[in-house]
Amino acid sequence: MYAFHFLAEEGPNTEFTWLLLVALGFFLLVVIVGWLTSRRNGGQVEFPQEAHGGHADDLTTLEGIGPKVAKVLNESGIHSFTDLANANAEHVQKTLDAAGLQMMDPSGWIEQAKLAAKGDMEGLKKLQDELKGGRRTK
Repeated sequence: MYAFHFLAEEGPNTEFTWLLLVALGFFLLVVIVGWLTSRRNGGQVEFPQEAHGGHADDLTTLEGIGPKVAKVLNESGIHSFTDLANANAEHVQKTLDAAGLQMMDPSGWIEQAKLAAKGDMEGLKKLQDELKGGRRTK
């Protein structure tokens, strides 16, 4: 009610009130469009599609990655050990944060993925013995 009274008053600066209202309307429009756009991709960071030979590895074989995390990684373009080995830990962390998985640490996964991508399963097993939940314990 006070706003209508203020706008109805004649005074020295009331001639530009319409400009203030237009600017406020434009600002609200930008906020709403931005919000709708961010919800379209679920807030996830998109990774460029790297060539992974058309096959997908079972990322859950890596210590610390369960089905939920594997799904988030797959949706962001990481389908194989090679994709994960070449991924930037910061970008992976942003994707996890956007999916509500803030307590995860992808650096151990990337280290494991490098061994798995090379086919060094013995080295992978040795590394996994040192990890707990995908993180180094020693």
